Amino acid sequence: MGPASATVFFVLYGIPAIIIISALISVLKSEFKVEQNKLIWVIVVIVLPVLGALLYFAIGRSQRIQLE
Repeated sequence: MGPASATVFFVLYGIPAIIIISALISVLKSEFKVEQNKLIWVIVVIVLPVLGALLYFAIGRSQRIQLE
């Protein structure tokens, strides 16, 4: 595996994995206004990995309870 292959591998698998893992951590550490939303977001991120994570960061974060 040459340097170009390693870069392509990281772009195709590493970056999406980081996005998905950070979304799951954020969901699991957050409290939501409706408690079922946590389970729903975990399922969405797992079933639709990259799209679900991006949807969570775009939409789901506004559903969290803001702690002071």
